[in-house]
Amino acid sequence: MASIRTRKGSSFLFIDFTYMNTRCREKTNLTDTPANRKKLAKILERMEAEILLGSFSYEQYFPKSDKVDYFEELGERRQNLQSGAPLFGEFVWQWFNERCIEWRATYQEKLRIVINKYLIPVFDKRAISRIDRADVLAFRASLAKVTHKTTKHTQSATRINSIMATLYMILKEVSKRYNFDNPCEDIKQLKTPKSLYRYTYYS
Repeated sequence: MASIRTRKGSSFLFIDFTYMNTRCREKTNLTDTPANRKKLAKILERMEAEILLGSFSYEQYFPKSDKVDYFEELGERRQNLQSGAPLFGEFVWQWFNERCIEWRATYQEKLRIVINKYLIPVFDKRAISRIDRADVLAFRASLAKVTHKTTKHTQSATRINSIMATLYMILKEVSKRYNFDNPCEDIKQLKTPKSLYRYTYYS
């Protein structure tokens, strides 16, 4: 059962509760007064209700906690267990090993660079079936802000399209295997100097 307490030698309140079968202790900046205990009790009551309903967000209540990443990854894994789909980082190399026989060595190396430099840092621990259109568009937008170390120039539209094409191929394959919509579907390529029209990634 959740409780409100203070640590020995401290006048600040902390919350002791259980989430996802894990005991959590989070400190607050509230001193131990009757008014603050009452205030914190209301917050704790709301938290317990959200945990029961499955709508609780650890990051929303404790954005600076070192447990935020832990519960985010745990939540992704639980979602994947329900869908049967793997994490992105698990599937991407399975996909690569299955398909590399079709590619030349130079193209294999090109894809390894894209996967390791751009895709893994963003999507590695994500439940692959939960990556949605908004995630894909946000990722593409982030690529436009990446600069080269030497020239400080941003990524070209051609380079961004190449990275996105790799992501599309991966999500297209996994969506077929686990029966969910490909979030890259109908997202247009960026217009390049040689292109007078836009088209979907490997549509």
